[in-house]
Amino acid sequence: MVRITETILRDAHQSLIATRMKTEDMIPILEELDKAGFHSLEMWGGATFDSCLRFLAEDPWERLRIIREKVKNTKLQMLLRGQNVVGYRHYADDVVYRFVELAAKNGIDIFRIFDALNDINNIKIAMKAVKESGKHIQGCISYTLSPVHTEERYLTFARKLKDHDADSICIKDMAGLMTPDAAYSLVKKLKEQIELPVQIHTHCTSGLAMMTYFRAVQAGADVLDCALSPFAWGTSQPPTESIVHGLKGTKWESEVKSEKLIPLTDYFKGIRKKYQTLINPISERVDVDVLAYQIPGGMLSNLVSQLEKQKKLDKYEEVLKEVPKVRKELGYPPLVTPTSQIVGTQAVMNVLSGERYKMITKETKNYVKGMYGRTPAKISSEIQKKIIGDDALIKGRPADSLDPELPEIEKQYKDIIKKPEDVVSLALYTEVAAKFLRGETEPEAIPEKKETSSAPSVKSSGISGSAASSGSYTVVVNGKSFNVDVIPAGNGQAQVSSTVQTAAAKPQASGGTEVKAPLQGNVWKMLVSPGDLIEEGETLMILEAMKMENEISAPVSGTVNEVFVKEGDLVEADDLLVEIG
Repeated sequence: MVRITETILRDAHQSLIATRMKTEDMIPILEELDKAGFHSLEMWGGATFDSCLRFLAEDPWERLRIIREKVKNTKLQMLLRGQNVVGYRHYADDVVYRFVELAAKNGIDIFRIFDALNDINNIKIAMKAVKESGKHIQGCISYTLSPVHTEERYLTFARKLKDHDADSICIKDMAGLMTPDAAYSLVKKLKEQIELPVQIHTHCTSGLAMMTYFRAVQAGADVLDCALSPFAWGTSQPPTESIVHGLKGTKWESEVKSEKLIPLTDYFKGIRKKYQTLINPISERVDVDVLAYQIPGGMLSNLVSQLEKQKKLDKYEEVLKEVPKVRKELGYPPLVTPTSQIVGTQAVMNVLSGERYKMITKETKNYVKGMYGRTPAKISSEIQKKIIGDDALIKGRPADSLDPELPEIEKQYKDIIKKPEDVVSLALYTEVAAKFLRGETEPEAIPEKKETSSAPSVKSSGISGSAASSGSYTVVVNGKSFNVDVIPAGNGQAQVSSTVQTAAAKPQASGGTEVKAPLQGNVWKMLVSPGDLIEEGETLMILEAMKMENEISAPVSGTVNEVFVKEGDLVEADDLLVEIG
């Protein structure tokens, strides 16, 4: 018998709609999901924590409590990034322990724990914390392809996971790279040599997933990750309904019954329709090129979303070609959070800036210094020099150099902390969580479906756009896009409603050296003020873009004449930030 973990509440929508499904859309179907007979529901962790706080104006802890209240029989499962917890950097051990303690208390049964580099030093504290909580430890192999990632290397790592009290092993094939024969061989050897239950996680991006699952089952795989069909295929998991039906009548038949899935499928068809505008065709298609650039499903949908926000989706293919180059130079890390974000964002920077490694994120610098652990292969010495110069490298377990973080968080944010979980949220996503806890976060609107028309273009007062029958349209005002409503006038001619406003005049420099935003982002921290003397290469500000901190440096030495932005501002690519005289 093969058991099924259903991913519709986490990885399925992370892969296809960049983790934007709201809790309110999950609640009506939770009790039916609980009755289906799944081994577990993967419903928390991964990018859900960040997305809830940053985009949905939701408390991720409240989501967990709501789902636990409704799902009484099925195990709840989360994805834990080891020392990264559910963030993008290493956190101190006190954060890891407290997070696991509260997650277990609020309802998590199975902790799937992985490290992007398969470095046991980065997950052993998380595994110890779960052991102390009395919950299930699922040790995870981050699966990838490279000259240094061999089957024996994976088996050696699995032995380390078992030595650290793993209750089961998951092969996490986040990019859909595992071939059927590779799956059969690795699963068979894990079952024979490690003697723990084996779960398989893959994505359909390359088109191999269904064959890979069947061969894994033949080799003795115990559990398969699947997604209900409205949010399956593409960069997501294989469809639950198809897997259940395909195994019916065999010795591997699942406990999940097909008739129990019918109302679930119908419900999520409606949810998919609601979020349809967030699904990019790129994320839905089979793309065999993934076998070359190895971008996992969640990363791919987020990469598309990020490029769209930068209005640079035309650079998509160029970025895909840049990703494997960056990955090789950085020592072949498996592309899974946070290394997928580090490599992917750096690839985007390399393409958008027009010069490789001209802009380097704080996270890339920390990765090269060794703050994320030991890389699978040696980092290119040329790239290392370019990124960190002569800075010393970290040896040993990176978290050993981190001081406890929670006491300072409790002291600094005592005015907005209402419950123990708030302290952890602030430790993980300080600025984002503080904004949410102050009630300042607005939920991100789901874009409306764009109408298409071959009607004549409307041009008036610098405004151009297509107009015909009533509907929502995008018009361009002096180079900036605006969503407008078009309503028929009495004479039958379509008119643009009065919601369009004249674009604000852009600030102008007075003759000094202009420092412009290389991409869209939020001004996270300003480090200079008018009148400051600065040196070439000095950091002027931190721009948060694509979930990474990007240092904006001075191109010349001189005096800061004027600063055109303030902390918290949203800036577009090429907006003027600072003038240096």
